[in-house]
Amino acid sequence: MSSYVSDPIRAGAQRLPGGRLLGWAEWGPEDGVPVLFSPGAATSRHLGFGAGAVDRLGVRLVAVDRPGLGASSPAPGRTFGDFAEDVRAFAALRGLGQRPLMAGNSQGAPFALACAAAGVVGALAVVSGADEVADPGFADALPAELRRLVDLAVTDPAAAEGVFAGFTAQAMLDMVMSSSPECDLAVYREPAFAAAYRRALDEAFARGAEGYARDTVLAMGRWGIGLSDIAVPVDLWYGTEDTGHSPDQGLRLTARIPGAVRHLVPEADGAVLWTHAEQVLSTLLAHAAPAP
Repeated sequence: MSSYVSDPIRAGAQRLPGGRLLGWAEWGPEDGVPVLFSPGAATSRHLGFGAGAVDRLGVRLVAVDRPGLGASSPAPGRTFGDFAEDVRAFAALRGLGQRPLMAGNSQGAPFALACAAAGVVGALAVVSGADEVADPGFADALPAELRRLVDLAVTDPAAAEGVFAGFTAQAMLDMVMSSSPECDLAVYREPAFAAAYRRALDEAFARGAEGYARDTVLAMGRWGIGLSDIAVPVDLWYGTEDTGHSPDQGLRLTARIPGAVRHLVPEADGAVLWTHAEQVLSTLLAHAAPAP
């Protein structure tokens, strides 16, 4: 078994009040402390984290497929707010209690932040979170090609969706592997992780690339998330070598969230979610409301 990932223990699809399905997968004890998980770009519910740690810490980790990815029904034109309301309904239907904890990784981070801003969750861990790169303050910090895509997402979201809809699972895998440093590749090349990652990519693109395209346009554009309204604990985790997810390693993002705490992991890049899973989960659990 990999020290980074393991297969889900439970998986399914929950029908929401409007009729759409939201795919999910779970790890850890069924009576553990619920922790919702918003996965990274173009991955499905099948790529979790904290193998072994979820059992040691008593965590019921629940990964959710965003609409159009994996087992979740498409929802064309969806917004961050729509996702937060999906998660609110999902948590109630799955018996996760009021305002469960949540973690968001990479491109899944702004979706998790939207849940925090909407009061859906009780505390949040943002791990290697995609930053709001459309913020004008980052204009000079972005590579030219990324700047072009960000500008397109802001000025012509439909055209940008068309560009991202051309992606495939293989293209995403090639991009990640070719751009990752050795400290991340040591994780990504681990056999069990590589198999889980490939499965999650294939599942995410099973309905086509439209779900990924919508995610990416939302993440690259102006978020419109009320970050200053977030009233729950938020911890942000970045590797000291990671400027791909956030040009300033979350410094500006942390400052926009009241009371947020930034954690910098030395000599690490984008794979912090898997290399430091127990630390992330332990810190998140410290914010859990005491059991009645």
